[in-house]
Amino acid sequence: MKNLFLSFNILIAFTSFTYAEEVAKTGDFPKGEMQSQSKEIVKQVVSEISKTLPQTIDKYTKFVNIQGKESTLLYTFEINTGAKSDETVKNEDKSRMQKAVITGICQSSSKFLEAGINTSYIYISTKTKAPLFQFDVTQKDCIKPIS
Repeated sequence: MKNLFLSFNILIAFTSFTYAEEVAKTGDFPKGEMQSQSKEIVKQVVSEISKTLPQTIDKYTKFVNIQGKESTLLYTFEINTGAKSDETVKNEDKSRMQKAVITGICQSSSKFLEAGINTSYIYISTKTKAPLFQFDVTQKDCIKPIS
């Protein structure tokens, strides 16, 4: 029984050392560790970012909320559409914004996406608070086709 307990403690110590060594070498958490703890990471990200909200992004956009649902981060932005109606914004701006959002998320959140943490950007109207569009991004969205 003592040998089993000793072996178990050595295994834990070795695993902890290997994990710490990987973080020290790369400056990042190992992908496998992030995947196994994705829900906890989402909770911690939400907790930290929530403290800084709301944030003005540009003269039209404000980052107003972040939530976590399972292993997905849900970011909510308000858009000041000015004189445009919500319908006009939906029709004229969705495809341009979708491309920019997906490109940005793929560049800035690649480690999260690799670890199975998905991202959803939700845009609502500042005036009406009505939903304008939502872009859900997973790692599959960031894989470039081979030319």
